[in-house]
Amino acid sequence: MEGDESPLLYPSLFEECAKNHFSGLDARSRRPFHIDPSYITSINDDPPRVTSHAAAMNKRIHYYSKLRPPSEQSLIAPDHVIPAPEEIYVYSPLGTALKIDGGDGSEKNSSLVTIFMIWNTMMGTSILSIPWGIKQAGFTTGVSVIFLMGLLTLYCCYRVVKSRGAIPSIDTSHWEFPDVCQYYFGSFGRWSSLLFSLVSLVGAMIVYWVLMSNFFFNTGKFIYNYVHHVNVTEIGLSTNGSDRVICPDTEDPPPSNHTVGLSAGNGTGLLQFEEWWSKTNTVPLYLIVVLLPLLNFRSPSFFAKFNVLGTASVLYLVCLVTYKAVRIGFHFDFHWDKAQEYFLPEFRLSFPQLSGILTLAFFIHNCIITLLKNNQKPENNIRDLSVAYLLVGLTYLYVGVMIFGSFPSPPLPKDCIQQNFLDNFPSNDILSFIARIFLLFQMMTVFPLLGYLVRVQLLGHVFGDTYPSIFHVLGLNIVVVGFGVLMARFYPNIGSIIRFSGAACGLAFVFVYPSLIHMIALYRSQRLKWYSVIIHVCIILLGVANLIAQFLM
Repeated sequence: MEGDESPLLYPSLFEECAKNHFSGLDARSRRPFHIDPSYITSINDDPPRVTSHAAAMNKRIHYYSKLRPPSEQSLIAPDHVIPAPEEIYVYSPLGTALKIDGGDGSEKNSSLVTIFMIWNTMMGTSILSIPWGIKQAGFTTGVSVIFLMGLLTLYCCYRVVKSRGAIPSIDTSHWEFPDVCQYYFGSFGRWSSLLFSLVSLVGAMIVYWVLMSNFFFNTGKFIYNYVHHVNVTEIGLSTNGSDRVICPDTEDPPPSNHTVGLSAGNGTGLLQFEEWWSKTNTVPLYLIVVLLPLLNFRSPSFFAKFNVLGTASVLYLVCLVTYKAVRIGFHFDFHWDKAQEYFLPEFRLSFPQLSGILTLAFFIHNCIITLLKNNQKPENNIRDLSVAYLLVGLTYLYVGVMIFGSFPSPPLPKDCIQQNFLDNFPSNDILSFIARIFLLFQMMTVFPLLGYLVRVQLLGHVFGDTYPSIFHVLGLNIVVVGFGVLMARFYPNIGSIIRFSGAACGLAFVFVYPSLIHMIALYRSQRLKWYSVIIHVCIILLGVANLIAQFLM
């Protein structure tokens, strides 16, 4: 009947209209939008609830998916049909997971809020290893490397922000950097982005597990010693009465070497306690009971509410190192005529260890576009990004120099500075105890968010469903937790873990992809100059050298 005629009865006419309407879109974008109702939820509900508005949107999207001519593979729905996300989670490895509201553009952030949002997202547990990195590089070299790596990663981040604007005839307003990589490099760009993103996420979870084991161990040790009135006599240097620094062994020393009980009974109980409460043998296993069930939650919204703890932890660390530096004082010795054990070198060949740490410490490239979307004045994005990088660099530099400079030498050499600088303070130090409690609770709330992001990226790409079944999710979580337990047991060196994962994921997201995309865009627009090729090829070679050097240190 004439009243039942649809565009599908006139394929040639429909094909011509579709061709004209979508001529500016690349073949990769012409895919049907299908959003399962279970993915569109009210995130504040527990369990999440499918909204009637979302269900209606989903039906419209199905309708547009079916309206395709035989010669076309698919047809995309107009932008007004796609529901805007109400809440967006972004993450920077070893930093914090943030929730950004107002995805529809109704709420915008001022430049000040944007700057501190970037600062809060970028600041992470790598700050604990900066003093050790400066020690590995030498003082003058370490300070210079922090400055240069900050500038280099800022420039590469600038290239990421500008990468979407060089794509002609396509609306890239909703694209993230992995979408840009897929546009330029196809499926290789997509899967390699996924791989390096997973490396950064799993590396972050391993570092968190090692640190949580460390903090949990020291917290339990402090409480036991306080309750049982055990006097701790750890080998160290007493400074200003109560402020001491120690040079701990790489392994747990025998109890008789560093702890004295008040009686034979207390001594026996202490031996039993230290047998069952070991930093590497038992405590990493105890964490499984608490954290593995939390990883299996469907929604991370509850844990996202504790993001403010990340900022509080960093601010407390800054106050702690300031107080310790004032109490202990600075100790620098650059004179060659002193004993070699206490000589302070200004340059060391192991400086790439610091550059590996800083690659991850300044890493925000995979989510910077999302963070800048809600800026009230997009024209200030580059300025705000630069100010945020300046604040991050100054924070790292301040903490690193304060700890490095205030560590006594002699009688303890600065080589005693640990990969987690809190390990240089004895377990009975009350201020360090508070810092460990802060960081332990903050990491226990962020850890499930990291696991959720691993699940979304891996299971979403492989199975097309972020929660295919409890068995899939549990199996993935057991594997990730197993890696964390093994590293906490056999290789609890967070500085080395950070530098390897940072150099690996940074090779793609920081050095290679931004530089290649910029050169390809300039070449296609016939604006590529020889000096630009030299500069960006050198950046790529620096990234490759940074990764290779980690295996040679």
